[in-house]
Amino acid sequence: MMLPIERLNQIKKRILAEKNIKIADLSKDLQVSEMTIHRDLKPLIEEGLVVKTFGGISLANLPTTDDHEVCVYCSRAIHDTLSYRLILSDNTIEIACCAHCGLLRHKQLDDQVIQAICYDFLRQTTISAQRSFFVMDTSIDLGCCQPQVLSFEWEEHAQKFVKGFGGDVYAFNDAITTVFKKMNGTCKHDHT
Repeated sequence: MMLPIERLNQIKKRILAEKNIKIADLSKDLQVSEMTIHRDLKPLIEEGLVVKTFGGISLANLPTTDDHEVCVYCSRAIHDTLSYRLILSDNTIEIACCAHCGLLRHKQLDDQVIQAICYDFLRQTTISAQRSFFVMDTSIDLGCCQPQVLSFEWEEHAQKFVKGFGGDVYAFNDAITTVFKKMNGTCKHDHT
């Protein structure tokens, strides 16, 4: 049986080589429970080497195709709590300032995107964009791109948010289609 420090070193080697790994694969390959893997990952997450994704982990410091300081889609400043990260098949990461720009860029890149990560608007935890729910046309204005798009991990949370602040809830594919239609195929950003 492998010691925790040996598992940690194995995980570090793998994430540096593979860039993205599923927890289930680590559990199987290292012959320990998924709960043990989650405990092993804690120091790597705390030091910023990896970020948790839906069902796995990704290397946090991959080189990007654009400057980390500005949105790959609209060139606005990046604010981490609204950002949308696209992990591409060539292991680069593109960062959009918000889910609005992230969804539009996701549509442009299509099957080049192997994973997308955004933040849950209420809980501020990283979540898989493809499994998220998105709220548009809410009365809250965060001063980012319009139509504003807020992401939620759970549909129930998105629906409750809409009851209080208005708007509509969309699953991932519907959100991409809707934001694209609202933009009429052009890039219109409200920078006020």
